[in-house]
Amino acid sequence: FDNLSGDPDQGYLADGFTENIITALSNIPVMFVIARNSTFTYKGKPVKVQQVAEELGVRYVLEGSVRKAGDRIRITAQLIDAIKGHHLWAERYDRDLKDIFAIQDEITLKICNALQMELTSGEQARLWHKGTKNLEAWGCIVKGNALFVRFAKGDNAKARDLYERAVKIDPKDAFAWTMLAWTHWVDAFLGYSESRADSFKRAVELAKKALSMDDTLSDVYALLGGISLFQRQYEKAIAAGEKSIALGPNSATSHVLFGYTMTYAGRFEEAIALIKKGMRLTPHCPAFYLNHLGRAYFQTGRYQEALATYKQLLESSRKGEFNPLPVHLNLAATYIMLGREEEARAHAAEVLRINPNFSLEWVHKASFYKDSAHLERSLDALRKAGVPETPPLPLPDKPSIAVLPFVNMSDDPKQEYFSDGMTEEIITALSKTPKLFVIARNSTFTYKNKPTKVQKVGRELGVKYVLEGSVRKAGDKVRVTAQLVDAQTGHHLWAERYDRDLKDIFAVQDEITMKIITALQVKLTEGEAARVYGRGTKNLEAYLKVLQGGDYASRFNREGNALAQKMFEEAIALDPEYAMAYWRLSATHLMDLIFGSTKSPQQSLEQAEELAYKSLALDGALAEAHALLGRIYLTKEQYEKAIEEGERALSLDPNSHIAQYALAFTLSYSGRSEEAIALYKKAIRVNPIPPSSLLTLLGSAYRSAGRYEEAISTYKNVLHRNPDNLLAHLGLASVYSLLGRKEDASAEAAEVLRIDPKFSLDYLAKGIRYKNQADQNLMIGSLRKAGLK
Repeated sequence: FDNLSGDPDQGYLADGFTENIITALSNIPVMFVIARNSTFTYKGKPVKVQQVAEELGVRYVLEGSVRKAGDRIRITAQLIDAIKGHHLWAERYDRDLKDIFAIQDEITLKICNALQMELTSGEQARLWHKGTKNLEAWGCIVKGNALFVRFAKGDNAKARDLYERAVKIDPKDAFAWTMLAWTHWVDAFLGYSESRADSFKRAVELAKKALSMDDTLSDVYALLGGISLFQRQYEKAIAAGEKSIALGPNSATSHVLFGYTMTYAGRFEEAIALIKKGMRLTPHCPAFYLNHLGRAYFQTGRYQEALATYKQLLESSRKGEFNPLPVHLNLAATYIMLGREEEARAHAAEVLRINPNFSLEWVHKASFYKDSAHLERSLDALRKAGVPETPPLPLPDKPSIAVLPFVNMSDDPKQEYFSDGMTEEIITALSKTPKLFVIARNSTFTYKNKPTKVQKVGRELGVKYVLEGSVRKAGDKVRVTAQLVDAQTGHHLWAERYDRDLKDIFAVQDEITMKIITALQVKLTEGEAARVYGRGTKNLEAYLKVLQGGDYASRFNREGNALAQKMFEEAIALDPEYAMAYWRLSATHLMDLIFGSTKSPQQSLEQAEELAYKSLALDGALAEAHALLGRIYLTKEQYEKAIEEGERALSLDPNSHIAQYALAFTLSYSGRSEEAIALYKKAIRVNPIPPSSLLTLLGSAYRSAGRYEEAISTYKNVLHRNPDNLLAHLGLASVYSLLGRKEDASAEAAEVLRIDPKFSLDYLAKGIRYKNQADQNLMIGSLRKAGLK
């Protein structure tokens, strides 16, 4: 209907009048009514009714105008047979403005009579306007609807404000309450609010309120379907969708939203049929209809049809009709399935250009597939296209760097320990200054031998700078190349090549370290500079023995520990003043205790302690030795001494994840679980791809603190990486037992015995070092209840 009031701000009156007539007519099952989205494409345009009929596929067209002057309103309406060009009916209404709703009802019935339709009393009752009779409230709803359909964060918030004003004016209008609920659902679904849970809860409350007022509104059932889908209650969602269509047989939105539900329920062909029906009801359909159709095509394997649909949607997004990010995302997945990887990667790059924080985590949260295999199909395709798994970590408030494993360019693959050792030495040296944030070795070495872009590394590890390089050893000569890159811009800050005698390797490491610090514009005191250099060995062979031993020790098994022990002993024989070698050798004796590979646990513990002290006598600033000594004191149940050594280690090397989680381990067993959790999280930030051992310890701290759900989530994360992790299964058995989940606890206990048939609670109890006996009893008791002996 045209706004003839002379005031553009009164346009909502004409628009709202049009919408209400469409809504009333669409409730009649024996009629086919084109949706508002399509008819409004002709708004403000001079068009012939024959053109409208041809484009929309209808026989009849209703057109009219609204003129408001003061408290009076004039409405004209005419119904035309567009095929014949005949007027079937025309009328003019001059009324008080307060009579607008009565006029709408009268026009609706006039149309039905003109079309010679016989209505049952029930259908006739459904025609009558059941919403607000307050003009101001009605105006708020109409204005809110115009904003809501854009599905943008700001527009959704503005629409909610209008709906809230409407229900304040007329608290009995069920439709206004329904639309208010929809805005909260959109906030929850698209992650617009600070708390998804709170937004969803509010949507449920408002939907129930609307339903209690009017159980015949199709929009309420469409919303209830969305709510049930959010709760993964698929049968309830389907029932609500069916009810929505029964009440609104001409509602395009009801059909499309029901199709959306059927897609996630895995009934893709039915979903396609429903969405196409919705598109037939609104030939100029909203862009989001295409998004739902493309998803259903994708899941049926009809990738060419999905591609064509998403390309059409891309054109709509370029006109500002739809958010371009999900379009590029869906195109990336579709191109992968079609084997067109280059185009897929281009669209994935566009996703990250639009939102650098985007990741597959969002896809997980926004997906409600009943069968996880359908979600995995999309996720696998997006991974191949280059969409990252997780959002980038926030940058620290000081210069941050990740040192990637230097590439071994020597002809002999066995020389790899040499390039690895250089990498570790640089990481260790850099981490000793509190003015830098340095990623731990465990995380950076996950990129070893993989072609990786520095931007990806920076994103995944949460650093601004990346150091990469190579080492080529030939005889008594060595060539080292290194380059420091800004991971955000890709610009090289510094690059250098060193051709030296092998005996000069330590000088090269020191030079590279100081070059980096200079490039990052970090000013060091003389004391800090001294700590960067450290006091290592001048014996190249001893140094190489320690590197080889470290490689063996990292295997974390009995055999590797024995080989490492031999290498460290040989290094000490070559240089009896080499502090690092004593520390590493001390750790192997403590590991003998843990692996059960010693004939005399007491003797192994004494050796570990003696060697740790020797290491500190040679280099009192060796943080790792202090951390190890803390573990030794904890084993001896000397808790205060253990904490003191852990704190000393952390003060010497604030970036050391080893020092952080060694102290956290001690605090956890000393009954200070919350402090331990904070330190474990700090260690994980420095080591963003943490070893399973660190996550397992975090899970144990959560359990000790009574934060059971977080403990379960952490243990499951460990088992996702390594299904045979004995400690994670033990942790889950304990937590489930404490929660009273007997079946789950028993299942985890069975997994423990599967992995270690000789498992004994008595042996475990000897290795647990809780300061508080009650904590010890709670742990052992929970495992006993789970069925372990």
